[in-house]
Amino acid sequence: MAEFSHINEQGRAKMVDITDKQVTSRTAIARSSILVNQEIYTKIVDQTIGKGDVLSVAQVAGIMAAKQTSTIIPMCHPLPLSGINIQFDWENEEDTYELVITVEAKTKGSTGVEMEALTAASVTALTIYDMCKAVDKGMVIGQTYLLKKTGGKSGIYKREE
Repeated sequence: MAEFSHINEQGRAKMVDITDKQVTSRTAIARSSILVNQEIYTKIVDQTIGKGDVLSVAQVAGIMAAKQTSTIIPMCHPLPLSGINIQFDWENEEDTYELVITVEAKTKGSTGVEMEALTAASVTALTIYDMCKAVDKGMVIGQTYLLKKTGGKSGIYKREE
């Protein structure tokens, strides 16, 4: 059985020592989504939500969240992020509107940037919920997951879809 890397000899939490890990370029792409009704979809697209431009605010919130990941996820190392890009794509069937959120995070360092991408995707979806909840509290935030990561000892990971 593999040992947990975040547990010390006394069985307590520790931050993993990355001192000897190689510095490489690292990327991570994460995805999340939020299901909204037609009224919210129309208001987002027409930019008529009372709190402002939903996608612009959510994009900034996601970027800010990526930069703060190590302050909210206890065992994350602070990373010098070199780039965060957040994209939105609408998918709809009948009366269902899904906003797909894709985040790419980049760094050059000795540990991965997956948590930053996942945190940004999550906070982006949460921000959309917050900005639209006055219209309808029935929105559903979808699965959040890692699509791809590169760099480091473990190399490339790509989710099979």
